[in-house]
Amino acid sequence: MNRRRFLTLLGTAGVSTAMSAVGAKKAVAAGNQSFKGYKDSYGVLHDTTRCIGCRKCEQGCNEVNKLPAPKVKFDDLTVLEKSRRTDSNNWTVVNKYNVAGLDHPVFRKQQCNHCLEPACASACFVKAFTKNPDGSVTYDGSLCVGCRYCMVACPFNVPAFQYDEPFDPLIQKCTMCHPRIQEGKLPGCVEACPKEALTFGKREDLVRIAHDRIRSNPGRYQDHVYGEHEMGGTAWMYLAGVPFEAVGQQEMGTKSAPEYTAGALGSVPMVVGIWPVLLTGAYAISKRKEKVAAEEREEAVQAALAKARDDAAKALDTALAKAAKEKDAAVTREVKKAIEQAEQVFEEKFAALRAEGQSAESGDDGEGKEDA
Repeated sequence: MNRRRFLTLLGTAGVSTAMSAVGAKKAVAAGNQSFKGYKDSYGVLHDTTRCIGCRKCEQGCNEVNKLPAPKVKFDDLTVLEKSRRTDSNNWTVVNKYNVAGLDHPVFRKQQCNHCLEPACASACFVKAFTKNPDGSVTYDGSLCVGCRYCMVACPFNVPAFQYDEPFDPLIQKCTMCHPRIQEGKLPGCVEACPKEALTFGKREDLVRIAHDRIRSNPGRYQDHVYGEHEMGGTAWMYLAGVPFEAVGQQEMGTKSAPEYTAGALGSVPMVVGIWPVLLTGAYAISKRKEKVAAEEREEAVQAALAKARDDAAKALDTALAKAAKEKDAAVTREVKKAIEQAEQVFEEKFAALRAEGQSAESGDDGEGKEDA
């Protein structure tokens, strides 16, 4: 209902919005390109040098968010042999990387990075995504219109669409366990990690912790905290002992995502204006077809009922006529049968009387004959 209401409201102003978009020199995707995150917001630091690829974080995420059971059990590590990405049923995944020169694999966890200025929120013209003061980025499915601009805009390829949901498909992604944070609890993945590869805390504290580890163990870590500045900064940050490209993290600039998406999605206001008009036309055509179909169905029903009534009347007349005919035939048969029986009785009695007369004639004398 919220989606329909949204489209209805947009439809009333569609043309004017589209015209204003044509004349605009520049469209700002979210209007908050200078935003650098909330003060005292939280985040998570993932130290890949401590991760053992046990998938406990995946299990913790699955359980606290009540996601569908996986096809492969969490203790089955054979899934690590193939690269995976997050999807609608798996909000976090661990991947294994065989790095040249190392005698052991490196594991890295992937989920929503909760950008300080999220591209998904900047691209979403219905504001279905929200950057919360606690650092998390959450999604309101009741506002979503299914355009999937968020999937295109996200530089980390995280938002996933429920393609297998036929009635109300939504975007799915990690929420950094926003409800649990509000209750003072740890995110499910952090709580489940047995090796403290995941550290939860205020983002500014995590930045200090990361740089302290690098200074204390320069031979263990790359001198780089991934996510501190990438894409304007993210709430989820990483440490690694190998170049980040070797563990599937591409080099990105320090410019925030909306500054990249503003140009590419500058036509969003026009889309917002024109799309409802097109949808309104399509909706009107659809409703017209439905109305015509309903009228045709009603006419067909009435015709079928009339034909059924006529057929029933004819069948009744035929049945009555047949019954009357059968009744007359039955009466005739009974009368004929009675006559035949009466004739048979008469003939039998007549034959008996005749036999008696003949017997009397043969047994009498002359006197008797004269008397007879």
